[in-house]
Amino acid sequence: MFRTLGGGDLPNNDINPTHPHPVTSMCAEGTRLYAAALSTGRVARSEVGNVPCLLEFGLLRSDPDDANQLRAVPPSVALAQRLHPLEQEIQDRRRSAVDLTDAFEPFLAISARSPSNTHAITALEGLEQINAALDLATAECHTEVLTIQPGGGRSPFVLSQSLERGTNVIDRGVSIRTLYQHTARHSQSMLAYADRISTGKVEIRTLEELIERLIIFDRTVAFIPARDDRRVALELRHPGVVAYLIKVFEQLWRRAVPLGDEVTYEHTPAGISGVQRSIAQLLIEGHVDEAIARRLGMNVRTCRAHIAKLASALGSGSRAQLGFLIAQSGILEDSDT
Repeated sequence: MFRTLGGGDLPNNDINPTHPHPVTSMCAEGTRLYAAALSTGRVARSEVGNVPCLLEFGLLRSDPDDANQLRAVPPSVALAQRLHPLEQEIQDRRRSAVDLTDAFEPFLAISARSPSNTHAITALEGLEQINAALDLATAECHTEVLTIQPGGGRSPFVLSQSLERGTNVIDRGVSIRTLYQHTARHSQSMLAYADRISTGKVEIRTLEELIERLIIFDRTVAFIPARDDRRVALELRHPGVVAYLIKVFEQLWRRAVPLGDEVTYEHTPAGISGVQRSIAQLLIEGHVDEAIARRLGMNVRTCRAHIAKLASALGSGSRAQLGFLIAQSGILEDSDT
């Protein structure tokens, strides 16, 4: 706080509630009278009745020779009075910063020597934080990107963003391998995107069913979702964890079909297709229609249409009976899923 000539303390912002302005924003009348007082050396006390700020900010003081007059305080003196507490506060904060640094110095040294200083697992909360981490990893990537993108087709807007990012990476000589689900093959915008981005450095394959989203940069850092709504992600830098995820990717990659090749579905004697066998497997595992559709990258209506065909092929009259007939039919014995 600043001590005023009136003997009281002003708030920290030096604002008079009846004449509200800080010392850094002098009012017009106060500016005029202070300039006049500096020019003539003094000003009549009666003139400052409407500008108490001049006294409160210590810019005028009583004239010892004439009680009706006020003398101007030199601006260098007034400025020094204002700067002194600020400079003192700055010095105090600097000392606190030095003390804080000294207190943490031993722990920083230990951390620098510890293998855990690589932040093996980092939780990223919110899309802004997730995208910032992905952008940084993309910018630092030099050799390879591996991605798993479950689900069906994407919107043109999302694909245009992906095309821009992908092109920037490819231009730096980085290779990209991406896994989509078979259902993405039925999206015209998805096929157009693949046609524009596919080069010798880009390979796209599809599978009927995939694990959750996964992105790996340069085989050193991986990103996976930590929540179903994908608004929390994990950034993984532990070598063992990243190596394991790479093995998972490679296993799926070997089973996947290049986008340019035709997917052939083997049918059972009952006329049940590969996708219907996948649905059958998920049904007997207890998954509901919405979960099955999400796992296979299709909408719920398409999923239910396949379930209806499956029930018709097996002669099922109810959902409970369908599970029993699937187990009895043997259609899953040779299924890869």
